Amino acid sequence: MRIPGQVLRLSVPVVVVIGGFLFARSRLVPPTFGDIGHYRAAALGEIAALPIHYAGADSCAVADCHEDVMETKMAGYHRGVSCEVCHGPAADHVKDPENVKVKKPKSRTLCPVCHTYLLARPTGFPQIILESHNMPKSCIKCHDPHDPVPSEAPSECSGCHRTIVSLKMVSKHSDLKCTTCHQTPTAHFLEPRKNRPSKPADRDFCGKCHAEGTKPPDALEDAPKLNMATHYPKSNCWQCHFPHQPEAR
Repeated sequence: MRIPGQVLRLSVPVVVVIGGFLFARSRLVPPTFGDIGHYRAAALGEIAALPIHYAGADSCAVADCHEDVMETKMAGYHRGVSCEVCHGPAADHVKDPENVKVKKPKSRTLCPVCHTYLLARPTGFPQIILESHNMPKSCIKCHDPHDPVPSEAPSECSGCHRTIVSLKMVSKHSDLKCTTCHQTPTAHFLEPRKNRPSKPADRDFCGKCHAEGTKPPDALEDAPKLNMATHYPKSNCWQCHFPHQPEAR
């Protein structure tokens, strides 16, 4: 029986692949690979023999060391951040606390790793624009890292809602304060997710400025007027107009 030519041609790469796999398996795979799992078993001993650099947060909380600082930290917003994230490896400090000190993050480079403004970060997460935020002071001049509440409640919304503020600044609503439409409790600036600002509930709110016959504040004295009874009466205004950039669509 004659083997078709295409089968012979296909068999060549198959043989090459199988041969290459067997060669790699016998010559290139480490000797202990697969002994106790899908990895090189000898790596466990090599890793265990490496010098220890990190001590772990529990080492900081022992009595007569930093117990008071740990109590403060565990009650604050940085309770989930390990001490060595900011202070660096502390194993040598634990062994000889008198002569080996951990570093103190005095520069402006560490805190912005988490707190530089980034659109992808959750709403309400404290963020700054480093170049314009209290230059050239070190972060720890104004903030206690172990209890990092703001030195004072932020007075502007742009710290967390910069995208929305940027849109509003180039719209017809640029002169309106955010609190014109959003009743904002002071606690919102400290715990934004637990204390959310209010939002307009119905179309009557927009009608205070835009309904025929109304006199809006000076900032909106030229506000477009319309008949609220006939202008899409079954729809809320923000179904067609984005409040932060409310040009007609």
